[in-house]
Amino acid sequence: MSGFIIGITGGVAAGKSAVTSRFQALDVTVADADLAARDAVAPGSDGLAEVVAAFGTGVLAADGRLDRAAMRARVFADSAARARLEAIVHPRVRRQLMAECEAAPGPYAIAAIPLLAEGGGREAYPWLDRILVVDVLPETQRRRLTARDGIDVALAERMIAAQADRRERLAIADDVIVNDGPVEALDAHVAALDRRYRALAATHHA
Repeated sequence: MSGFIIGITGGVAAGKSAVTSRFQALDVTVADADLAARDAVAPGSDGLAEVVAAFGTGVLAADGRLDRAAMRARVFADSAARARLEAIVHPRVRRQLMAECEAAPGPYAIAAIPLLAEGGGREAYPWLDRILVVDVLPETQRRRLTARDGIDVALAERMIAAQADRRERLAIADDVIVNDGPVEALDAHVAALDRRYRALAATHHA
């Protein structure tokens, strides 16, 4: 049972997955909010039923699953729709992440939460002991997004603008990794934080 939990967040294309994969390589359990969000609206779930009740059957693909591409396009164009969707999904995600982290082996566990700042920060996640922000410049986000997703600059800009800005994320950070260099540079950053978190967890448990 992990009694010490770290939240990891960062803007879209900041490199959160590259960071969490390195923690996992050090035998740290990572509970992923994106996976929890998929579970929240899985076929047959009450979450999906609530989404359909709010948005209509047009949000479903032919196989009965949530049409994620259509839903994403809709909520990025309509802030009220995004708020409705988040009100359905976020509480379910929080419950699942907390349960996974508390059940994890090892001295500490990680909850990877892309929308931590947008979803209420520390008030919404009072069970987080520390928050690690993976930080990059908006120009870097745009470049990575257009290359990674094959989208145009306008959509990349809308995706970035739909999230909290850097100042809001950094305001809730206890620790920061600036991910503007080669991906190999993350190894040393993560190793140092792992040592720190293990020491903090030992003190916390004591």
